[in-house]
Amino acid sequence: MTNSSRQEFKKIRVAGVQAAPVFLDLNGTTEKACELILEAGRKGAELIAFPEAFIPTFPNWYETLAESPKARELDKRLFLESVEMDGEHMKAIAEACAKANINAVVGINERSPMTNGSMHNTQVHITRDGIIAGKHQKYVPTTGERQVHTPGKTGHYNTFRTNFGVVSGLICGENSNMLGMYAAAVNYPVVHVGSWPMYFHPYFHMQHAILTATAGLAYSLKCFVVNAVSRITPEYIDAVAETEEQRVFLEEQRAYLPGASILDPSGNLIIDGTGMDEELLFADINLEDVIIPKLIIDTAGHYNRPELFAPLFQK
Repeated sequence: MTNSSRQEFKKIRVAGVQAAPVFLDLNGTTEKACELILEAGRKGAELIAFPEAFIPTFPNWYETLAESPKARELDKRLFLESVEMDGEHMKAIAEACAKANINAVVGINERSPMTNGSMHNTQVHITRDGIIAGKHQKYVPTTGERQVHTPGKTGHYNTFRTNFGVVSGLICGENSNMLGMYAAAVNYPVVHVGSWPMYFHPYFHMQHAILTATAGLAYSLKCFVVNAVSRITPEYIDAVAETEEQRVFLEEQRAYLPGASILDPSGNLIIDGTGMDEELLFADINLEDVIIPKLIIDTAGHYNRPELFAPLFQK
């Protein structure tokens, strides 16, 4: 007797991208994403996770540049090079997933066809047979992102089903959003993808935020977490640094050692990136490891009382 919908808790390999996009280059970054997908597939991964708005580049310049003609010119380039969901670039990425037999969560700057002013910060969900299973648009853009990104219109959904189980995903600061985590929890993900940019603002270190937020998320959801992080290139620094102080800050961020990371269902670090060089970070994980922690604390099931909290949403 067989049941194709029955969850199998098997051993799989996952991959987290630690790489820089080809700066504000839709064609170049799409090609790079396809190459990373194919490499991860050749090395046996069943899931690859990409950084926040990887294609064509996350608009990180608002962490150091004030609103100015230079910033707005970068915004225009971002729009011109952004991704349309039904376009040839997403088709190429989906075809690469099918060729590599791998599932993917891909971060893009998304623009709607036939528009000229609005973009979303989006994670695209792609299955190993090359099907675009859905997308999650960031619920609320953070700080400077609001200059270019509009709030998401895809509802609370942030999961999709793969051959090995449910995968969830949240973008940057959303990984500490309790309601976003609950929206994932009710679908019982076995792996979660956190998509992150290149750096945060000068007075708050990104790596601390990543490990603090996603260790808590992994512990709460009782699932593995793959954090994907972009890297800074000299080209990027030349494009966005206006002062020597800004250049020094960006060079320091570029040289900072940790990048991508993979955590277990208790929030413990399995592996993290080794340095400023780009790499695909791999981990072999046993999905059975989610069971015992979930039997103890299931925030979507026996360890919650949603009827007690429902009145909070009626205020």
